[in-house]
Amino acid sequence: MNSSSNHEIFSRRDCLRLGLGAAVAGWTGWPAVADDSAPSKPKSVAAIITTYFRNSHADVLLTKILEGWKHDGGPGPALNLASIYIDQPQGSEFGLKLLDKHGIRRFDSIEEAVAVGGKSIAVDGVLSIGEHGNYPVNNLGQQLYPRKRFFQEITDAFQKYDRVVPVFNDKHISTVWEDAKWMYDRAVEMKVPFMSASSLPVTYRSHPFDLPVGSEIESAVGIGYGPLDIYGFHALECYQALVERRKNSERGVRWVRCLEGKAAWTAVDDGWVAADVMDAVYDVIPKSKKNIREDEAAVLFQFEYTDGFRGAQFMLPSAGLTGAAVKLKGQKPLATGFEERPEPRFPHFAYLLKAIETMIHTGKPTYPVERTLLTGGILDRALHSKFENGRKLDTPELAITYTPVDYPHAPQPDLLTPPKN
Repeated sequence: MNSSSNHEIFSRRDCLRLGLGAAVAGWTGWPAVADDSAPSKPKSVAAIITTYFRNSHADVLLTKILEGWKHDGGPGPALNLASIYIDQPQGSEFGLKLLDKHGIRRFDSIEEAVAVGGKSIAVDGVLSIGEHGNYPVNNLGQQLYPRKRFFQEITDAFQKYDRVVPVFNDKHISTVWEDAKWMYDRAVEMKVPFMSASSLPVTYRSHPFDLPVGSEIESAVGIGYGPLDIYGFHALECYQALVERRKNSERGVRWVRCLEGKAAWTAVDDGWVAADVMDAVYDVIPKSKKNIREDEAAVLFQFEYTDGFRGAQFMLPSAGLTGAAVKLKGQKPLATGFEERPEPRFPHFAYLLKAIETMIHTGKPTYPVERTLLTGGILDRALHSKFENGRKLDTPELAITYTPVDYPHAPQPDLLTPPKN
C-alpha cells in the first residue's frame, strides 16, 4: 500500500518515564509546555496537499484533525484546519466531501491558503503533504512530487506578509537531494521552524528496548521492503533513529554505495556487514523465506559515517516489515520491528501528528529536521549509485551534524481508546 504504511506507539511505563503522564490520561495532546499540561486552545493550520483520497497521507493526517484520532468523530489534536490547497483535486472526491462537511475553505493558490484569503499569514502552522497523485518519475525511480514548489510558495507568502510559522513537510524533505538541500537552507535562512519525517520512527516497536543517547553501538543493520524510493526512505529513517544515538552524536556520512544480489551478500561474507546483527533483525520480522540468503534480489544501501561507523540498510523482497538491530559493546544484538497497524486508521500517523501538534504549539521542531535531510540524502545517493552499477559515491555534502533528542517512539498501545470513567 504505497507510503501510507507507517506506524507509531509504546508502553504506559515508557510514557511515564518520558514525562507524558498528562497526555496519557485523555490523549488530548503531547505536552506543549514544561509542566506536562496538554495544549488547551487549538491552533489553526493550513494544509497544502497533492491529493486527498481514502488512506492517502492527507487522509491519515488531516482527517484526524477533522474527525478525531480514530476518524470516528471523537477527540482529536488541538489543531483546527483553517484552509486547504489541493494541487490535484481530480481523484480527491473523498476528501472534498469531508472538507465540505466541515466547512473548510479551499483556495486555488498556496498563498491564498496560508493567508486564508486575506492579506496576512492567518494560521499558526502549515502542513505540506506532497505525497500521492499523478506526478512524473525520473530515471532513478524517484517520483517527483512538488514538495520544493509547495515550500517555495509557502515561504514566499511568509516573506510577502512578513510572518513565519512552523511548517511540517511530510516524508522526504524532497526526493531529489538538491531540492531538499535548497528547502533546508531556505528554512534556516528564514528561521522557519521546520520538520519533515517518516512516521515509522515513532511507531509501535515489536521488541522495544532502551537505547540512550551516547550508547556505544558497535554495529547496526536495517531491513526494509518495497519500492526503493518509497519504502527505502522509511527504512533509513528507522535505521537512523537508532544509530544517531551512538556515542559522539551525528556528523553525517562520507560515502554511499548501492549493491545488488550477490554483491550484497558478498559484503556480509567479507565482514563489512555484521552477519549476527543482520540475522537478529530478520528473526524478528515477518518474512516469506526462512533463510535471508535465499533472497537473491537483495539490495544493500552501504554507507560509511564520518566517524567510521558502517551503515548497512537492506531492502529485501522477502521482508514483510521494516526492522533494525544494533549491537552494543560487549552485548548480543538488540532487534526490533517497526510495526504498521492499519487500524484504527493507521495509528502511527496519529503519533506523527502528535509531534506536528507539539511543534505548532511550541514553535519548535519536536525532533531535528537534519535527520531527514541526511536520510533523504543517503537514499538519493544510493539510487544514483544503483543507476551507475554500484559505483561508490563520495558524499561531502552529507557531512550533516545534529544532536538527537529524546522523544517517545510509541506512546501506549491503548492511547487511541478513550479512558474508562
